[in-house]
Formats: sequence, structure tokens, C-alpha cells
Amino acid sequence: MDVIREKLKLLPETPGVYVMLDKDQTVIYVGKARVLKNRVRQYFHSTEKTPKVQAMVDCIADFYYIVAPTEVDALALENNLIKKYKPKYNILLKDDKTYPYIKVHTREEFPRISVTRRVKKDGRYFGPFMGGVNCKEILDIAAKVYNIRTCAVTIKEKPAKPCLDYHLHRCLAPCAALCTKEEYAQRVEKVLSFLSGNYEEAEELLREKMARFAEEEQFELALDYRNKISMLAALKKRRITSMPKDVDADVWALATNGLYTAVSLLVTRKGVMQGSRTFHADAGAGESGEALTSFITQYYTAHETPHEIILSEPVDGEVLSAFLKERAGRNVEIVYPRLGVKKELCDMAAANAKDYLDKSVSAIAHKDDMTVKACERLQEILHLSRYPKRMECYDISNISGVDKVGSMVVFTDGEADRYEYRRFRIKTVEGANDFASLQEVLRRRLSKLGTDEEEKFPRPRLIVIDGGKGQLSAVRQIFEEMNVTDIDLVALAKQEEEVFTLTSEESVRIDRRDYALRMLQRIRDEAHRFAITYFRSIHSKRNLESVLEEIDGVGKQKRLALMRKFGTIDKIMHASEEELCEAEGIGRELAKRVKTYFENL
Repeated sequence: MDVIREKLKLLPETPGVYVMLDKDQTVIYVGKARVLKNRVRQYFHSTEKTPKVQAMVDCIADFYYIVAPTEVDALALENNLIKKYKPKYNILLKDDKTYPYIKVHTREEFPRISVTRRVKKDGRYFGPFMGGVNCKEILDIAAKVYNIRTCAVTIKEKPAKPCLDYHLHRCLAPCAALCTKEEYAQRVEKVLSFLSGNYEEAEELLREKMARFAEEEQFELALDYRNKISMLAALKKRRITSMPKDVDADVWALATNGLYTAVSLLVTRKGVMQGSRTFHADAGAGESGEALTSFITQYYTAHETPHEIILSEPVDGEVLSAFLKERAGRNVEIVYPRLGVKKELCDMAAANAKDYLDKSVSAIAHKDDMTVKACERLQEILHLSRYPKRMECYDISNISGVDKVGSMVVFTDGEADRYEYRRFRIKTVEGANDFASLQEVLRRRLSKLGTDEEEKFPRPRLIVIDGGKGQLSAVRQIFEEMNVTDIDLVALAKQEEEVFTLTSEESVRIDRRDYALRMLQRIRDEAHRFAITYFRSIHSKRNLESVLEEIDGVGKQKRLALMRKFGTIDKIMHASEEELCEAEGIGRELAKRVKTYFENL
């Protein structure tokens, strides 16, 4: 505490970020401040603290700070550090689900449309699509009505052969030079208008096509168009008539009981209600306005930023707006409505957050038992040197030594952290030698420690191996070889669910009902699933190439074209001749030969 008192005296009166550490030098809280000196001192000098803040202060053994040029820079740095360290007392966006968007690739000469879950600054994005809206159906409507391409084929100067989409009147075939750039650009403008919520023209064209198919007694096609018209009608009903059509707004509200927090989001695009989502988290150690600001900045690092954000309670709007403007490249307005439709939306979001919190406290607490508390219990049962905040588990998959792969899955505070997963192709091991394969994977993984790459591969507190004493001994050799002494190592044997450690000759048996064992089982099973998925992927591709070599006329370039188009041997086997012709360089005769080959297998 003497160290902290001395550091408090030296705090500057500038904007910046402060980082709180516990006795193990683990980051437990990250915050930003307009004036570092005033904000950090409040934690230690204020007598009015919430239980959550007091619990955090009791754990603080040290802190450090980083001076930032402006408060906006401090907010950006705070967001990056929270993502990196996932501190215990920050409000964290743990259970985020990235919803799909429709992307118009406007940077391409002949823009295409596609579905994506990652938003970048490389085109026009529409969405997110949630609440029962199928964005693939919308994509299909855009292709059928406006004939915009959905393929990723590179358009070259030399015209290609038009694919099936052209013959189905789903594309103008710019790849075959069957339309001009100007004609195609007009269709792109109409698609942009359609995706912006102007459904009337598309609905009218769909009705015309439905009527024509019905007259021709093509009832299956007519029914498909009727279903698409019904979907557009449902989207039109979501339009908020009193809200301008050009408004893209996200509505945020927060509810907390001091221990847990619920954050509700309503998404509106072009005056249409896209849907809603409610998140839960541990309550942060700051004020609710700070928590909401932190949560919003985390969210918009992975999602499209709207033109307007509507909030239920005050935040530092000027700083948040400047931060979002920097990310989006345009102004983002922060609104606190008092009247009208925006106030009604805000009240709806607040009611959703409160209802979720009231009904879900027991479920949230149960999840806490299965994650954070299970980690604490694991530390106690296995006598781990530190709380296993970041756990990594490794598994090997192969068949008779062929296509050997390794997997690394990561749990943070007992929850799967899928963005941190990694895969390994085994490069140096001959035959089916799981011990040697594990050693190669761990040697490659641990070589990242203490290097610049540790930023991307943070140091784990616990490594779990899928296996028994033999696997544990094999990995222990790598630990000793690389002088790794500050990471705990255990192995989980599947047959009896025994846990082997480096500190005991005897295995540790944990009650099968104990959440600590269940968490170890979850990470072990996830590592196995991830390894098997990767193995099947490359094994399928390898088999695909070897089978195709047997077909007369299918050389290396055509094999690659088929692999790019279909991906698996099963899809090629069941493809029609027309579909096979869609692959680059595959003509009608060759497609017939491929089809005949698989029919005679």
C-alpha cells in the first residue's frame, strides 16, 4: 500500500488510461480518465464506494498509467487494453454474436453482393439482419430482380463463358462482356436503393414474375416468388412510420443490480426495425455511464457504426462521438430523447434490459459457477500457482499418420474465446506419433513467448493436454527444454477422467458433478472437436485432388478450379453437368466425363 500512496502523489493532471493489478500482477481493471490524478485518487480516498468497487480496491496491489494526448485517444486505448486483458472488474462484451450483413463490393469495377459477418471499410454494408430476417433471401431477391452478380469470379479483359446464373436471369454476365459498365452501374444503384429499404419496385417486379409463372403453370416457381413477396411485406411492417427513412440509429439502455448488468440494443436502419439484442455481464467497477461507454466502444470495434446513437442515460457524448467518428470516418450523433418515437424506443430498450436482468439473474449466477468460480476451484484442487485466467488445451488428430494436425483452443475465465483458437499442420513428424506431434506443436507455441508475437499469443496461465501420463511427460520435456517455469501444466485422461499434474505422482480425481471437472471436460472436448474439423477439411481436399487425377482430361488447373468451386468430393459427385460447367475451364464434354466417372464408381 505504501507503493500505491507514493504513486498517487506522482499522477499527472492529463488524460490517460490507468491499469489496476492484483498481487499476481494480473490486470483486474482498465479505466480512462480526463484527469488521471483526480480519477485514480477517487478509488482510494472516496468513502462512498459500491460493493463492486470496494471488492476491486481490496484486490489492488499495484497500478500503472499511460498518458494519452486527448481523452478520445484514452478511450481508444482503454478499449484495446480491455480486449487484450479481459479484466475481471470491467464490464465485458463476452457473449457477442456477430449478425450477418449484406455487402455491396463497390470498389470493384462490376460490384457484386455477398453475405458477410465482418465489417470493414471496403464497400457498402447493409444490416445487421436479425430477428428472423433471412439475409440470404434478400440477397436472392436482389439477384433475381436486379440481376446483380453474387459470384467472386475475377472479371478479366478476355470475356469468359457465361455461367448458369446468366441463363437463369440472375446476372447480366459482365464477365462475358454481355453488358456495359453503364448498364451494370444502373442496376447497382437500384440494388443500393432496395437494400436501403425501398422495397416497392422490387415487390412490383416480383409480383409480375409470380403472375407469369402462375400463367405458365410453373407453380413451384410462383410459390417461391410469393414467399419472397411475403417477406418484403413483413419487412415493410417493421417500418417506424414516424421516423425518417434516412435515419440509421442504434438504441442503447443499461440496467444493473450492482452485481450483474444487462445491456439492451435496438437496431433501426432506414426507419425499419431490424431487431434487438440483450447482453449480460458482470457489473463494472465504474459508474453506469462509464460502463455503457466502455460497452459501446467494444461493440463497435466489430460492428457497423450507425449515423445516430440513442441512449437511455448520460455518457461523455462528446468523447464517444469523436471516438466513433474516427472509426466510421463520419459524424455520429449522440441523442438523449425526451419526447417522441425516439423516447419510446429508448423506453423499450430500457424495459428489455430490466426484464432480462430480473428474469436471468439465476441463469447468470449459474454461468458464473460454471466459469469464473470453476476456475477458482480448479486452482484450489490442483494447487495451481495462479488463477487460470487464460487456459489453452491441445489435441492431435490423424488417421494412420496421414494429414496430422494439432489444435489449440483457449478459454478465458472459463469461457470459450474462439477468436484466440489456432490450428497447426504437423511438419516434422513421420507416421502416427502423437507424442512427437504434441512436442512439435508446443515447441512452436511456446517459442512465441517473450517475442513481439506474444501480443497475438498472450502467455497462458494453464496448459491442458488431452491425454494421460505419457502425453504429460512428452510436453514436460518441451517445458524443460525451453525453460518454461511460470505456466501450469496438466493432462486430462478421457477413460477415467483423471487429471495428471507435474507436482504429484498420483492422479487427481475430481467429483464428476464438480464444475471444475466439467470445465476441463469442456475445453478438452472443444480441442478435440476443433482438431477433427480441421483434419476432415484438409483430408477431404487431399482425397478430392487424388480422385480427380484419375479422370482423363482433368489436369492440375482444372482440379484446382473444381476444388475452388465445390470444396468437397461429395459436392462434386452430386453436381449436375450444368453446375460442373460453372467451374472455370470445365466445358460441356468434360463435365459429362466427370459426371459419368462418378456415376460408375
